[in-house]
Amino acid sequence: MSLTDFNAAGPADAAAAVRPCLDVDRWVNAIVDARPYPDLEAAVAVARSAADPFTDDELTIALSHHPRIGERASGATAEAGFSRAEQSGVSSDADVQRRLVEGNRAYEKRFGHVFLIRAAGRSSEEILAALEERLTNDAATEKSIMADQLRQIAVLRLQGVLG
Repeated sequence: MSLTDFNAAGPADAAAAVRPCLDVDRWVNAIVDARPYPDLEAAVAVARSAADPFTDDELTIALSHHPRIGERASGATAEAGFSRAEQSGVSSDADVQRRLVEGNRAYEKRFGHVFLIRAAGRSSEEILAALEERLTNDAATEKSIMADQLRQIAVLRLQGVLG
């Protein structure tokens, strides 16, 4: 959807266009309600602002839509398509996959939720290094990093939808 079409769309259609970027009602509503935008940068600025901070409930909801890093999202939804594209650079090498499975398991045991990282533009080794480093974080530090990663993912997706 072009930015012009997004600006002209009804509220329900506009919300449906951006919801796959981040399924958090407050965030979606903030972006839809601030229309019209003169340019993509203005929409991105609202998206960043609305995503800072996230509540604990919003983080939980958002995480429920993200597969483990290294796992291919299934289905024909826009969210699944975003995830597959974002993780397309993750190697299918058996050793990388084993390390991701082990790292995901350790992360989930430590923090109680999936490891979230902006995978787009990162190599498997960069992702694995970040996973190993983040396993050393305390819960508050990790929550802050995770929220930032979620913001980055949402903004990249929004740029793709409206760009």
